[in-house]
Amino acid sequence: MPIRNRFAELLPEITEWRRDLHEHPEILFETHRTSALVEEKLKAFGCDEVVTGLGRTGVVALIKGREPGRTIGLRADMDALPITEETGVPHASKTAGAMHACGHDGHTAMLLGAAKYLAETRNFAGTVAVIFQPAEEGGGGGREMCEDGMMERFGIEEVYGMHNWPGHPVGEFAIRPGGFFASTDQFEIEVVGRGGHAAKPHEGVDPTVMAAQLVLAMQTIVSRNADPVKQIVVSVTSFVTSSQAFNVIPPKVTLKGTVRTLAPEMRELGETRIKALAASLCEGFGGEARVRWIRGYPVMVNAETETEYAREAARKVAGDCAEADLVMGGEDFAYMLEERPGAYILVGNGDTAAVHNPSYDFNDEAIPAGCSFWAEIVEQRLPLS
Repeated sequence: MPIRNRFAELLPEITEWRRDLHEHPEILFETHRTSALVEEKLKAFGCDEVVTGLGRTGVVALIKGREPGRTIGLRADMDALPITEETGVPHASKTAGAMHACGHDGHTAMLLGAAKYLAETRNFAGTVAVIFQPAEEGGGGGREMCEDGMMERFGIEEVYGMHNWPGHPVGEFAIRPGGFFASTDQFEIEVVGRGGHAAKPHEGVDPTVMAAQLVLAMQTIVSRNADPVKQIVVSVTSFVTSSQAFNVIPPKVTLKGTVRTLAPEMRELGETRIKALAASLCEGFGGEARVRWIRGYPVMVNAETETEYAREAARKVAGDCAEADLVMGGEDFAYMLEERPGAYILVGNGDTAAVHNPSYDFNDEAIPAGCSFWAEIVEQRLPLS
């Protein structure tokens, strides 16, 4: 089945919602206006139950079909990023230092459009839980909604997510089974030496030399410790000394960075090797390393069976569904997929700026395809007898 006519009819209305959300971005868990707007519309659509306050500012609505049956979840993220917008579009952000640079405004609007359609038609057997999540961008809102008992409370048995994808044709889909988006751990290493005068390096222990050696040594984790066919990225993104003077050897240097992997054993390898290298290298120079490890999002793993369900639904909408590339970015839908089987699919945003870019904007032409996918996966997985 191609794009559903109802979504073509609703496109101007859904676009209006999307652009309103874009004008009023909210960051992390501070999605108060967005959550209130979502709640208002879900109630107006006639959803059977609307629950707020899950994961602090998350919203879940239940839509019951014509016959009893199972419950599946559909999830959209609502939060924006702390970026100053440079698109110049009429609906640009009105909030200084915040913008929808990842398309969560589009995700929210598409799921609202699907909820309106599903509440109108109810052409399925069972219940749909539409999930609107805050704080995907680093806050772990998906984890908090799960910790609030969302899956158990609503009896969700499968869960699906969607993200727009710049560079992929508008309205076309891509997916892959297994590990899809990477884990996103962070580290902060204090390299401690003994400061002194730059003219007398022998009287101190230079932490800049130790830190420089450590930056290079950490790259050998990828080239010499990791299985070459398994993905791991180690990036040092900040190198800051405790002195700004030209003639002072500082007592301390702080390194910050991130480790991205697509398998649990590689995640453990990254942490173990960085801690070991930091400790032994700094000790060898007569200094000390203090490592702070910050566990981020886990690997997002698409279940094999549910990936095929999603692929089939996408084919019915768009005629085909591509095999997606691996993504070393993180996605906190991973927490929901740890709780329940499901899948995460990409919908093309066309030839636009990349996400997390101040020139990015969600492509409203993708809305009918995204909404049609949501309707298709519901009617496929919850068929009427």
